[in-house]
Amino acid sequence: MIHSLSSTRIDRPLRARWDSRLAGAAALAVLLLCGAQARTWTSSDGGKTFEGELKSYEPDTGAVGVTLANGKTLSFKQDKLSAVDIEFLKEKGKTVAPSTSTSSNEKIDADPKVLFAKHDGKPADMSKPVKVFILLGQSNMVGLGKIAGGEGSLENAVKAKSLYPYLADEAGGWLERKDARFVRMMQGKGLLANEWMTIKSGTIGPEYGLGHPLANAIDAPVMILKSCIGNRSLGWDLLPPGSEPYEYEGKTVPGYRGTPDNPKGNGEKVEGAWYAGKQYDDDTEDAKKVLADLDTHYPEAKKYEVAGFFFWQGEKDCGSAEHAARYEKNLVHFIKQLRKDFEAPEAKFVLATLGESTKGSGGNGGKVLDAQLAVDGKDGKYPEFKGNVATVYSNPLSKGGSGNSHYGGNAETYMEVGQAMGQAMVDLLANGK
Repeated sequence: MIHSLSSTRIDRPLRARWDSRLAGAAALAVLLLCGAQARTWTSSDGGKTFEGELKSYEPDTGAVGVTLANGKTLSFKQDKLSAVDIEFLKEKGKTVAPSTSTSSNEKIDADPKVLFAKHDGKPADMSKPVKVFILLGQSNMVGLGKIAGGEGSLENAVKAKSLYPYLADEAGGWLERKDARFVRMMQGKGLLANEWMTIKSGTIGPEYGLGHPLANAIDAPVMILKSCIGNRSLGWDLLPPGSEPYEYEGKTVPGYRGTPDNPKGNGEKVEGAWYAGKQYDDDTEDAKKVLADLDTHYPEAKKYEVAGFFFWQGEKDCGSAEHAARYEKNLVHFIKQLRKDFEAPEAKFVLATLGESTKGSGGNGGKVLDAQLAVDGKDGKYPEFKGNVATVYSNPLSKGGSGNSHYGGNAETYMEVGQAMGQAMVDLLANGK
């Protein structure tokens, strides 16, 4: 789904009313006129109307998708509509299938020679929407690969070993791309990076390994948007909305926005205390702040599309039996909820396993690994993930160490995992159905 700069800033507050969706459309109805296939929709109480084109309808669930003139698609249940609209859905909607193609049908060049070639220096075509890729996880997604130094550093890999030549310019410095932005947010620290993609100082995560092949493959501006912090678990900190409390070995594990004292919660944030899903809230809200102010973070950009998510995480869940046992269920829900929260139902999702985890291993680490491998669309366990979710098995790519030790700071590990994740994303974009 493509978002315009103006609609991002205007529509989001409106959508907080009337089931957080239909009121936004109602408030905009006086401004928006859809094409010839648009029709007027009416709320169940008859008090609100809006114009839009029916894009999808699922009779079994009652799920409806309506596209407005600004390109936004509203998703809601049919019971929010009038009896006349519901009758229309039953009569006409059965011929409308949910869309699974990319909204812009852009060309994707998946040739490995292209993916890892040196950038030609040309700026992006700013008439096209920015393709946004959101990076989430914990400390290894944050990145602790050394840039400067000897063996294990990025400098050594590029200058002494001639690895990753696309990172260096002709003069031997770090190449700066003018067609890809790197933006980084962190809870409690705010904006940490807002720049054209280039190596600077400090440490790296997988963003450079995955960012360059994406920018080479996609004929559109690209933004790599990282929003994460270390030491966070999927079973607690990153628990997605809609997760319910459950029983584990005689105790109740909190659901989303619950606490140990109140596992169910009341649906609201818990002020002054940590709660289940707080990091999910913080990281997604930080990412949305960037997108709501698009031209500040990508000069001259007017529209964007969340094209994909990257996730590298799992260390903390391996330290908890209850979280490891629940990891697969939480991960499946996490993928689906991100797409919903960012209004990006077609966005691809790529995750990487922990470098120290080997197939067939037991314990908590084995459970987390098995869960991560299970969601890969090629595995077949989740048919809805076919062609849109991929798992990178990172053990063969790691240069040693563990996730908790941050792989000894070896930049090659971060680059190798990043490249594999980037190539997996390109493959999904090019071939995913």
